[in-house]
Amino acid sequence: MELLEREADLKALAAARDEAIAGQGRIALISGEAGIGKTSLVDRFLATGGHAMRILKGNCDALFTPSPLGPLYDIAPHLGGRLLAQLESETPRAALFSNVLEQIRDPAQPTLLFIEDIHWADEATLDLIRFLTRRIAQTSILVIVTYRDDEIGAQHPLQILLGELASSRATIRIELTRLTVDAVRVLAADQPLDPAVLHRLTSGNPFFITEVLANAGRGIPKTVRDAVLARAAKLSTAGRHVLEAAAVIGSRIEYSLLSEVLGGAAEGLADCIKHGMIEAAGQGVAFRHELVRDAILTDLDPSRRRDLNRLALDGLKAFGVGRGDLALLAHFAEGAGDTKAILEFGPAAARAAAAAGAHRAAAAQYLRVLDFAGAQAPAERAQLFEAYAKECAIVDELAEASRAHRKAVECWRQAGNCLREGKNLAALALPLVRSGQNAAAEDASRHAIEVLETQPQTRELAAAYQVQAHLRMLNRECLVAMRWGRKAIELASHFHDNATIAAAENTVGSAMLVVGDERGRPYLDRSLAIARQAGLEDLIGHAYTNLGACYGEQHQFSEAERHLVEGMAYAADRDLDRASHYMGSWLAITRLYQGRWNEACDIATSLVERPNIAAISRIVALVALGRLRARRGDPGATAALDEALDLALQTNTLQRLAPVHAARAEAAWLAGELENVKAEATAVYDLATRSRHNWYAGELAFWRWRAGDPVAAPGWGAPPFILQIEGDWQGAAEAWRYLGCPYEEARALTDGDAPAQLAALEIFDRLGAAPAAAMLRQRMRGKGMLRIPRGQRASTRQNPFALTMREMEILGCLADGLSNGRIGTQLHISPKTVDHHVSSVLGKLGACTRGEAARIAGEQNVLAQNRERSAAK
Repeated sequence: MELLEREADLKALAAARDEAIAGQGRIALISGEAGIGKTSLVDRFLATGGHAMRILKGNCDALFTPSPLGPLYDIAPHLGGRLLAQLESETPRAALFSNVLEQIRDPAQPTLLFIEDIHWADEATLDLIRFLTRRIAQTSILVIVTYRDDEIGAQHPLQILLGELASSRATIRIELTRLTVDAVRVLAADQPLDPAVLHRLTSGNPFFITEVLANAGRGIPKTVRDAVLARAAKLSTAGRHVLEAAAVIGSRIEYSLLSEVLGGAAEGLADCIKHGMIEAAGQGVAFRHELVRDAILTDLDPSRRRDLNRLALDGLKAFGVGRGDLALLAHFAEGAGDTKAILEFGPAAARAAAAAGAHRAAAAQYLRVLDFAGAQAPAERAQLFEAYAKECAIVDELAEASRAHRKAVECWRQAGNCLREGKNLAALALPLVRSGQNAAAEDASRHAIEVLETQPQTRELAAAYQVQAHLRMLNRECLVAMRWGRKAIELASHFHDNATIAAAENTVGSAMLVVGDERGRPYLDRSLAIARQAGLEDLIGHAYTNLGACYGEQHQFSEAERHLVEGMAYAADRDLDRASHYMGSWLAITRLYQGRWNEACDIATSLVERPNIAAISRIVALVALGRLRARRGDPGATAALDEALDLALQTNTLQRLAPVHAARAEAAWLAGELENVKAEATAVYDLATRSRHNWYAGELAFWRWRAGDPVAAPGWGAPPFILQIEGDWQGAAEAWRYLGCPYEEARALTDGDAPAQLAALEIFDRLGAAPAAAMLRQRMRGKGMLRIPRGQRASTRQNPFALTMREMEILGCLADGLSNGRIGTQLHISPKTVDHHVSSVLGKLGACTRGEAARIAGEQNVLAQNRERSAAK
């Protein structure tokens, strides 16, 4: 079939190739519906313009539980034996990925890596793409990936990767569209078909058109499936048998395996190739399109399909089993209904997937096995539930993780194994608390300790003590947390359990540091050292996270910044995204208090726009965003803080509730809503004072005082707040200045004399704190002050409308006339987020319509100025 209406797409790929060869690595994201011609486009590009690069090609297979790192198995034979050896062993993923990058980054040999159908990719393959694209900017590598954009919903793992790649300068996007009626007219020129009717019935889908043209004498079928089956009807009996067996085996089939399954299939295979159902591909054959395979599979009789799965299972076992075959063996075993084979290959496939970092695939494998494990002994089922729970927890399937741990507890109880029962009860507490079910987590943790304390002391009991310490620390019951943590350290030391020791040292140190006790720092330093020595990367990331968050909670922002920046660099190098997100949210808070508001906005916005970000990271980012919007007078402050409160209420912990209520009290104050200030400030005030948290109690007391609510501020509260409540505005301002918090310094100065208020006004204007500046000017006028500064003129500011980087992107899209749907697709953000940004842009520009916003941007040369500044950087 002639390739039509793809000239611009081929030029885009050629430009990306040239940039990569010049040392500016690129990733091309090619998307479109099934049959739109993604593979045809790339094949044409490789045939006509790929000769200047080494070409490596990998495929993602359409299995319910795909083989982890399947594309790497495809390219391994072309990169030497080392990569294949690493794939077949339990090589740490960081080392494996680094080796791949090392082998393809040779500047003397530019490389094109093509991975097809990443909508079917396992988690580890997506992580590999993420790893490579974060590091290809200064390499001679072009990565091309294809995916079906109509098969990835909001929660699909690929959406997260696409969102990350959207902001990368190395990314180019190619969205393939359906053919026009003019193109259909060219293709159908020699056929007795009306091009307009053909276009209308096929919607311009190239694959569908091809199938119709192959059967032009029989009219136009209603569906792609009908078109494929019409072509398959021309096959001989032998050809049909080969086609059905091939459809069960997979999209790509090696000759030797097909021969093993069917006992010689040359005649039937030739017939399939002759009629365009299958085509030669390397050392085997492949379906011309996955839609062909789908149609044949859905047309198969269930008993025939089961028999073919049995033949495929036996054939693959005889062919030789490698680590990369385990997922396929489990797939065939399920299709054949072979319980014994599922119990043999399913757990092995799950362990291989987990070792590769494909934890979703691992969880799916364990779930498949559990469906067939009903007759197994309780202890065997318990081990499966335990492993399944672990994988679910890693991928944030917290409800399933909790259910599986409960099932494991039941099975271990039936088996009479108190040790494993207690271990799973302790483990159950963690997904429960992460999902906001703190009361249930408390019950599980206490029950775990009760069960384990009936046995001789074990490392499991030490781990249970650590979980209890962690729960107490999260609720800021710091003295109790320290007691449990020290018990965990003492007991774990008897068993040289470094993971529990490092975690407990972290918990004790955090419990002390978070209330301002610097004696907690050595505990955190020891946690970091133990984790480094033992190579426990997650615990290293956790140590950095808690150092940054604890210093941030204590308003020691210069110290917090140091640990957050260092920790985020560590996490980025190792793709520890969960830790990186939480540290990023605290860096947004840090930048807010440091007066670096544009940075705070960009960091927080990038986090809240990410799908599937952990709730705790989202809460902190929303607090930063809500406070910033309130301080600037931007729209969306209430929405951000309402969502933060909804999430914080689910945790019912002081750590999450106090910052949210404090931020809401400040927003209410700036809006002049004193009753709401009082309500927010009293909501968790008693909890904060009972926990003796100096900063939470101090700030909430401050807002109660501001609202006119009589309050006896605790003397141990944070000094800046207590000093201001006591009337020492100079001392409060000096304290805030020492901490490097300009907005808070100005807020303290507003209670001072005329020179102090003028100084406050200068700070507010410099920061862009319009509501606070307006309140102060009104207050100064009320006192009869003259010559009050009007503030900096908008025309003199670098960004006259104080638009964030994301808002500038939105404004550019509005100027281009894009709809909200197109904006969301282009920037990989949700429709709700687009709506918010559009409202914010219109509000800042003082525009009533999108067209008016575009006009103002043109008149004020806003977009051109922004491009100039970006180029200058």
